Amino acid sequence: MAHEHGHHSHHDHSHAPEVSAANERKVLISLVLIATFMVVEVAGGLISGSLALLADAGHMLTDAAALALAYVAFRLGRRAADQRRTFGYARLEVVAGFVNALTLFAIIFWILYEAWQRFQEPYEILAGPMLGVAVAGLLVNLLVIWILTRGDAEHVNIRGALLHAIGDLLGSVGAVGAAIIIAYTGWTPIDPILSVLVALLILRSAWKLMKASLHILLEGAPEGVSAEAITAELGALPGVAGVRHVHVWSLTSGRALATLHVAPENEAEARQVQAAVEDALRDRFGIDHATVAIDWGREGDCPLADGEAHGHEHHGHDHPGHAGCGHDHNHGPGRPHAHDRHANAEHAHEHDNGGHAAEHRNSNDGETR
Repeated sequence: MAHEHGHHSHHDHSHAPEVSAANERKVLISLVLIATFMVVEVAGGLISGSLALLADAGHMLTDAAALALAYVAFRLGRRAADQRRTFGYARLEVVAGFVNALTLFAIIFWILYEAWQRFQEPYEILAGPMLGVAVAGLLVNLLVIWILTRGDAEHVNIRGALLHAIGDLLGSVGAVGAAIIIAYTGWTPIDPILSVLVALLILRSAWKLMKASLHILLEGAPEGVSAEAITAELGALPGVAGVRHVHVWSLTSGRALATLHVAPENEAEARQVQAAVEDALRDRFGIDHATVAIDWGREGDCPLADGEAHGHEHHGHDHPGHAGCGHDHNHGPGRPHAHDRHANAEHAHEHDNGGHAAEHRNSNDGETR
């Protein structure tokens, strides 16, 4: 298919989005604070015998690893695209967010297991050291949350780090409450009970983060954007005869891309139609990078329509429309169908072969005579 690609009037461009230096700095500062206090909380948990402190320390260990991974992803995300990775390394940020979610699930299961063990065999807990460390952890987590919520807080990695910090904050609140109750009543089962409540609160956030990051990794359409909506919107533009083979996905958090085929009503105005489609995608759907192929009338099935390779021949049959891969059978005035052109070519080929065979027989008859 002969087609043209539109890239907003320039050709030498990078597909890799810019990584915010502010996000990178926030993650690094948070990493230093979390990693430093994690050591303090581990010591406090071992000394006091508090599961709430140890659980929060384990969560902080997960936070430190997740923040370190996010920081590395930010650094790699700044690398320019190359011949092998034409979209750059920005997708690593989404991978880091997915790993963050998995680590949250791991720490939840660990807390629940330890809480069950504490219910079976209650531990002696020193309320004084536990309270001091818990209050210090509460203050550190509040500081980290304040840092992460400055500026861009919607980035997938910032959201992941923020969820970790909120989980730590809840753990610190639970530890403070447990320490106070133990100090005044001596009722130690409150420690594992509060740990379980914290784990359940973290579970919902972890699930949402995993769904969001996995959706991007599976090339899902961005929130609020669909192939059907794009097809309807662009099909109503002046000069557009049809829209098909629409695919839209997210490269990373907040960066949507799309590819599609557009058939112009007047082929002489193909460039103007292409520019209008790009403007509509950017202004109405927030898609600032789209590959728009001009469809000159050739028919074909979308290879992604049903997940199978379309290597078979087509003999005048119709395919049902697929979301993002529908067919537009408007060929324009005087333009033959692809199957008609194929049949005509075969007929012409057979006619030529018949003519050559007749000439060959006549030549043989002349030589015999």
